[in-house]
Amino acid sequence: MEQTKRAQGFNANQLKVIAITAMTIDHVISVIFPDYPTDWRLILLHIVGRLAAPIMWFFIAEGYHYTHNVKKYAFRLFLFALISHFAYNFAFGIPFIPFQTTVFNQTSVIWSLAWGLVGLVVMDSPKLKAWMKMLLLIVICVITFCSDWSCIAVMAIISIGQNRDNFKKQMAGMAFWVIFYAIVYFLFINKIYGIIQLFVVLTIPFLKNYNGKRGKWKGMKWFFYLYYPLHLIICGIIRVLLHGNTGVMIGG
Repeated sequence: MEQTKRAQGFNANQLKVIAITAMTIDHVISVIFPDYPTDWRLILLHIVGRLAAPIMWFFIAEGYHYTHNVKKYAFRLFLFALISHFAYNFAFGIPFIPFQTTVFNQTSVIWSLAWGLVGLVVMDSPKLKAWMKMLLLIVICVITFCSDWSCIAVMAIISIGQNRDNFKKQMAGMAFWVIFYAIVYFLFINKIYGIIQLFVVLTIPFLKNYNGKRGKWKGMKWFFYLYYPLHLIICGIIRVLLHGNTGVMIGG
């Protein structure tokens, strides 16, 4: 994407703070008020929570573009996904060993983020033929189907990364996959919360005003790596205190 170095607008750190705040609100509300509540105030807070995922997807694509060592970046993400698996499942009362209850929400979104990075590498590889790329992409989608945001996160990351020079195409691609996800959610999980997924579009004005700058604080990346599992552990403690050792969302 063509980044205009504007003095105004949001830098990467500010957007990541928005994502962290939205994610925290969404997760805390999920453990305090489980089972898809329909109170309008809680729905509004879950709508705010939709700001988190698109910002994560966007910065995986940005990280891929700027990284000097994609192998180290991928290793870091997969290690982070492993650690986050236990924190995420503890937070929502999901068995640590997958597929004991369902195929949905068996691990955190970080699993999909890591494979989204792999997907970008696959799509940019000059050594792979088109049919090989398609086959590998199907395999990646199968592998990530069970995670939070499923393989939709992978496809959104690829859409964003492959259209970096065209913001409209980035967002159109992301919206396409989110709509697909919302339809599946609506039909098979929960109708109201299927519609709620569509509110990721609220993130578009924030991303459009990204000024291409990182921000002064260089520690944001490591802060997120620490904060993400830590806030989930706290959510898990809240869940156990309020509801006992029971699952509070699909997958549990």
